[in-house]
Amino acid sequence: MSLTHMDILVINSSTGTYNGTLKTYLLLQVDIRDEDALDAVFASTRFDAVIHFAGLKAVGESVQKPLFYYDHNIAGTINLLKVMAAHECKKLVFSSSAAVYGSPKNSPCTEEFPLLPHNPYGRTKLMAEEICRDIYRSDSEWRIILLRYFNPVGAHPSGYLGEDPRGVPNNLMPYVQQVAVGRRPSVTIFGNNYATKDGTGVRDYIHVLDLAEGHIAALRKLFDSSSNIGCEPYNLGTGKGTSVLEIVNAFEKASGKENPAGHRSAPPW
Repeated sequence: MSLTHMDILVINSSTGTYNGTLKTYLLLQVDIRDEDALDAVFASTRFDAVIHFAGLKAVGESVQKPLFYYDHNIAGTINLLKVMAAHECKKLVFSSSAAVYGSPKNSPCTEEFPLLPHNPYGRTKLMAEEICRDIYRSDSEWRIILLRYFNPVGAHPSGYLGEDPRGVPNNLMPYVQQVAVGRRPSVTIFGNNYATKDGTGVRDYIHVLDLAEGHIAALRKLFDSSSNIGCEPYNLGTGKGTSVLEIVNAFEKASGKENPAGHRSAPPW
């Protein structure tokens, strides 16, 4: 298997956008909750491994629609794992999240920190991780890497691939970008009394290209016969926190445009 080219890309068309930029891939649009459709994909081609990104990821929405999130992120993952097992495909890179840690009291956060998610989104990721661990315990032929992302940001340098949501952005970076181009009037900063140097929330932001490299490294490790992989978690972040206000100020400097900012109380999640 070449780690520089994938033959088949399966996407869930229920979320996000697709503009035809991935022209070298065979694109199949399948709902991960449709077990028969997934089985048909696996029956048509022998897969060596799967990178599982399919899932919903808006924390606030997960609080409002928990069953919607459990259906997609848990039931969908179970469907995928059942089909993989049926077709003897037992190498998996799973897209998890640092949300499984909740709010760590110390920094940097390591893989040994307690797993205490605060919201349905984080709980779906932790449940999916536990399912993966149980599968490995029942069948040691599985090789699984759980990648716990912190906060992905950025775009491909070409400008063809990036985050440009249809509705209100769920993440800070696209929101700031939309204000800079005049699509939105101002940035709303949630909370200004955190125990941080400027009172705004601090997050670990990782560029999407670094995140992509992390997935390739994980995939290589799954195929490395000298690696004793069972079901292992890896954090993907920088280990460095950046505040919301620092992001807003940095974007003002880079774009040369003012980003008006207002404050609101932080949500409970």
